Amino acid sequence: MNRILDIGDQPARIGVEDGLLRLDVEGYPETKIPLAEVAVLIVSHHKACLTHAALSRLAAEGGVYVACDGKHMPVAMLLPLAGNSVQAERMAAQAGAPLPLKKQAWKFIVQMKLLNQAWALTLAAGHGHGLDAMAGKVRSGDPDNLEGTAARKYWRALLGQGFVRDRAAGGVNGWLNYGYAVVRAVIARALCAAGLHPSLGLHHHNRYDAFCLASDVMEPFRPLVDVCVAGMKAAHGADRDLDKELKREILEFLNQDFLVDGERRELFSLAARAAQTLADVFTGRRNRMFQPRFEGLAGRP
Repeated sequence: MNRILDIGDQPARIGVEDGLLRLDVEGYPETKIPLAEVAVLIVSHHKACLTHAALSRLAAEGGVYVACDGKHMPVAMLLPLAGNSVQAERMAAQAGAPLPLKKQAWKFIVQMKLLNQAWALTLAAGHGHGLDAMAGKVRSGDPDNLEGTAARKYWRALLGQGFVRDRAAGGVNGWLNYGYAVVRAVIARALCAAGLHPSLGLHHHNRYDAFCLASDVMEPFRPLVDVCVAGMKAAHGADRDLDKELKREILEFLNQDFLVDGERRELFSLAARAAQTLADVFTGRRNRMFQPRFEGLAGRP
């Protein structure tokens, strides 16, 4: 199992006992979980205490720790340092990747993002607003910035004419931030497991982004969060601050299966395949990485 745990509502002490992750959360029974089952541990309560053993053992098992601020927004991640037996070889190939290879990879990522945005709009609004056709016009490196052009059309169609994507805003923007942070942690975990360094990006080169490659690879996955948030906005309105119920809705949505290539696939396996195939591209074993093209929501397995 790949569990996403969010500790944000009550004071908690998190440690290791008998080789298991022990959670002592105020108001709840003591819980013990096999460390290998924890994919992402998100902690935002200001009175949560974690032992060194919990952090080190979580990382050793391939899990990711996400620290959040007082608004429940992620501010830092702890990732496994060594996740693959050929890590040195793959990181060297990643660091030395020629620019044409990275531009072609970014072209494919943008194409798949636009196709998945068209899918999201079809679910939410009945049709893709031409984004699927736009995907076929993306050139190497996306010099025409069709990603940005599509975004302006996409957000208005998905969340209303008055919506503005603002990472510093609350309400729906805060919901999006939280969902993206969870997906980004899953992608970063998969990249480390594939022996890649999440800081060496294909396209993103923000000096304040320590996980540029994760930001690149997650782009086609973002519409999953968007579909979820669009449904939440219809159900709850747009002004509600992120709380435990909204976080639960987002996590439950991301924990379901999705239809890709006619098969039921979970987010974690899709992220792992994307990361592994990108490693193969860097080392010359493949010409193109895998990125999911979503076909539908399969629900819980």
